[in-house]
Amino acid sequence: MYLQRLVLTNFKNYDWQSLELSPGLNCFTGLNGMGKTNLLDAIYFLCIGKSRSALTDAQLCRHGTDFFRLEGWFQTDDKLVQIVAKVQQGKRKILENNNLQYANLSEHLGLFPVVFIGPDDTQMLTEGSEERRKFIDNTLSQTDPTYLRCLMTYQKVLLQRNTALKQFAERGAFDAGLIQALDAQLAPVGRYIHQKRKVFAIELEALVSLIYRHLANNEEERVQSRYCSSLQDTAFEDLLARNLDKDRLLQRTTAGIHRDDLELSIRSLPVKRFASQGQLKSLLLALKLAQYRYLENQKGLQPVLLLDDLFDKLDAPRVARLFQYLQSGSFGQVCITDTDAARLEKIVQNLAVPLYHYQVQNGSAQLQNSTL
Repeated sequence: MYLQRLVLTNFKNYDWQSLELSPGLNCFTGLNGMGKTNLLDAIYFLCIGKSRSALTDAQLCRHGTDFFRLEGWFQTDDKLVQIVAKVQQGKRKILENNNLQYANLSEHLGLFPVVFIGPDDTQMLTEGSEERRKFIDNTLSQTDPTYLRCLMTYQKVLLQRNTALKQFAERGAFDAGLIQALDAQLAPVGRYIHQKRKVFAIELEALVSLIYRHLANNEEERVQSRYCSSLQDTAFEDLLARNLDKDRLLQRTTAGIHRDDLELSIRSLPVKRFASQGQLKSLLLALKLAQYRYLENQKGLQPVLLLDDLFDKLDAPRVARLFQYLQSGSFGQVCITDTDAARLEKIVQNLAVPLYHYQVQNGSAQLQNSTL
C-alpha cells in the first residue's frame, strides 16, 4: 500500500499543488517555514481523517480562504483508491472513498495505516501520561474498529459524568440514579479498552527492545514497558463506586482508563527521570518503528512512514543506524523532510529504493531528482 498521487488545494500555505510520489522514498527539502511539514500533514490527514497538528480543521485553510481540499490516490494490491477530504468553514467535514461519502468518519480510520515521527515527539517520553495514552490509542484505533468505538463512547460518557458532577456541586443536589446509569455505560467499554491496552503493551515491549538495541548500538540496554491502570486488580464498577465521594468533591472522575499510563524504563530506571538525550532519541525512534511493525502485523499492510525534520535533532551515528535499520527491514513508502538537501542526498544515495526528491519553497514543491 502506498500513496501514488497527492493534490492539495488551499491547505495551509499551499494554493494548489499536485505531486506524484514514489512507492519507496520521497524526500522534501527546503528552509524552515516553506511547507515541507505541511505535505506530510496532508498525507497524515488523508490516512487518519484529521491533522496531526493542534490546529482545528478551519485553521488549516490557507490564509484568506474558507475551505481546503485534499485528494490522494492510494495503490493497494491491484486496486487504486481515491480518498478526498473536503473542509469548509461552518460546514461538516466530508471524507470520500471513491466518490462515496462516509456516514461516519471513524469508518475510514485504519484503512491506510500511517506512522508519523516528528522532532518534538520526545515529549511523549518526558511529559504527562496523556501523550502516551494518545500513542496507544492512535495505534489500536488503526487496527481495531471496536476499540475505536469503545474509546469514542468512553470519552463521550466521561464528559457527561464530569459535567453532571459539576452541576451537582453548583446546585447542591446529587442524582445517584444518573451517576449509576453513566457508570453502567462506562464500565463495559472501559473494560474492553483496558484489556486491549494490556495486551498491546506486552507486544510493544518485545518490539521496542529489539529495535532499540539496534538504534542505540548497545546490546546490554533493555527497554521495559509497563502498562499501569487502576483497573489491574479492581472491577470498573467497584472502582467508580469507591471513588465517588472524591469525584463529588473534585467535580471530576478521578479514576478510570483515562488515567492509565505506559511506564517506560531502560535498565530498570524510569526514562522520565534518568534517560540521557541520546537514550530518549533512540527510544522515541524505537517506539514509533515498533508502532509501524505492530500496524503492519495487524493490518497485513505496510504503513506510510513519515519522518519530519529528524536529522537536525539526531547525531550522525544515530542517523546512520536508523537508515541501516530502514534498509535492512521491509519498509514500504517513506516520506522524509530536511532543511539540508546535500545532507539528505548523501544519507539516501546508497539506498536501493525508487526515490523522488522535491525542493519546497513558499508552498510550492518542484521535482529535483527521480530514480524511478
